[in-house]
Amino acid sequence: MKNYHSFNFFKHTYCEFEMKDINFFKGKSAHYQSKSGSLYLYTKQGVYRYSNHWGRVANCRWKISGIEKYRSQDYYVGYANWSDFFPLNNAEKSFYLDVDYSVGKTKIIRSREENNTAHFLMTSDFAHQRLKQINALFKDYKWAKYFDEDIDELRVRLIDNLISSNTSIQELKRNL
Repeated sequence: MKNYHSFNFFKHTYCEFEMKDINFFKGKSAHYQSKSGSLYLYTKQGVYRYSNHWGRVANCRWKISGIEKYRSQDYYVGYANWSDFFPLNNAEKSFYLDVDYSVGKTKIIRSREENNTAHFLMTSDFAHQRLKQINALFKDYKWAKYFDEDIDELRVRLIDNLISSNTSIQELKRNL
């Protein structure tokens, strides 16, 4: 496992920051300010980040938890331990999708266990591709107009297949 610190955490990593008080940086001087205006303060245990953009950040994927409705351009402060950073590459299958059908939301989860067999693991790119497909299925109804079944039942079956296989969405729809 790679050790991350203030000199390498921003190079192709995945991390979920924990939301902190927006006023955290008041009276403190940041160790680094990016070209886009994000502020970073380093500690021995981790990093604080003040920014108005989360998700895809340069060559990283950084999320911030604790926000019901994330809005781009709103500023948030997040904190992450150095041990919360993981390599972001297209070789490791260490992500899976969690779907909440009642609200129509899907999340990408980083598997914390090395031998996780309870979930179908995917690479980051593949998980994000599937996430987009699932979000489209929740919003759009046109794809189901040729079926003589309840759309909610069809959607659950199709999404369950999407989060548990490498099969293309077109092939999964044909198999319905």
